[in-house]
Amino acid sequence: MQNVKTKLPIFTMYCVNVRTSLLIVLVLLFTNNTNSLFGQNAVQTIVIDAGHGGKDPGCHGKYSKEKHVCLSMALKLGELIKKKYPSVKVIYTRDTDVFVELAERANIANKAKADLFICIHANAASPAAYGTETYVLGLHRTDAQQKVASRENSIIKLENDGGAQYENFNISADAIIAKRLQLSVFLDHAILFAQNIQREFKKLGRHDRGVKQAGFVVLYRTTMPSVLVETGFLTNPKEENFIGKDLGQNKMANAMFDAFVKYKNKIEGTDSDISETKGEPEEMDKETNTDSEITDNIDKVEKENSGLIFRVQIISSTKNLPSQSSRFKNEKDIYKYFQSGLYKYCAGNFGQNLDLAKNHKIKMRNMGFNGAFVVAFLDGERIGIEKAIKLVEN
Repeated sequence: MQNVKTKLPIFTMYCVNVRTSLLIVLVLLFTNNTNSLFGQNAVQTIVIDAGHGGKDPGCHGKYSKEKHVCLSMALKLGELIKKKYPSVKVIYTRDTDVFVELAERANIANKAKADLFICIHANAASPAAYGTETYVLGLHRTDAQQKVASRENSIIKLENDGGAQYENFNISADAIIAKRLQLSVFLDHAILFAQNIQREFKKLGRHDRGVKQAGFVVLYRTTMPSVLVETGFLTNPKEENFIGKDLGQNKMANAMFDAFVKYKNKIEGTDSDISETKGEPEEMDKETNTDSEITDNIDKVEKENSGLIFRVQIISSTKNLPSQSSRFKNEKDIYKYFQSGLYKYCAGNFGQNLDLAKNHKIKMRNMGFNGAFVVAFLDGERIGIEKAIKLVEN
């Protein structure tokens, strides 16, 4: 990485003063009115950002450059996602060795209205440093985290205007706090995905340096769950021999893909094993319905769907499960809806009583539905849980 100074301020940790406290209050008031817009029920568009590129090589090891390592892993990850989820739109900020400005990387994701932004990088430090870490937007807690952000942000000096477009760009501590509060739902999702990534890397035997936070420009400017993944240290000979070669890049891409699958399943309420129904009968197998029973069921569904209703989602499946499926574990009050190519099944009807739904969620998890979570419907249409809570409070 070129030794250039960034015009962005160096973040310093300090006690929250009166000005910051007032800012937090104002942002919380704002987010009470806007968080309902950020409810996320599906992951349909993903933007993968290979760090650096073109005239910006990034950091390097003895034989590999960050820009090449990042691009290889980004393309491999994208292909894995497209193969398993043909309906998911995968967008690359770059798919060749070209230079893309930081602001443009975020713009690509924002214009696409992406549901997830993954920025892939490699790290640099002393030859003794090793391991993986995944960042979300926030205030750095250590000098090491600040140095990572400063190094990645410093490429603005390589942009055509020398970074002039960032002269009045506010990425102060106050601004980061405000941004995190404004997009708190997205931040929760970003942390969830980051944790998944680190777990999968750990399964490969990689050293887990944890989920961290810092003031990356590219994360600050995106408006969806966003993470920046440091896949390893090219300055460490052993790690360079892993992520600098095709075999290691394949393993890292597969690990990030597994993290993506788990994240997508969680957001969409899908069990981790839904890709296979393990011999579950097709729709109408083992059961038949008379005309009168069908009519009764329609009347029942219409009554159940009126107004605001909290339920507990317990299963998603690629196939339409029979009502007597053993996967329901004798649960009788099952509600089915179809979303994003999946049949999704909920237990219970708790009206507007969120507390009852939360208690039932705990019961369902104790019964073995480990991924059970509360969902909300308004006149039969699923809505974000934040919007539902707001409707109850009003």
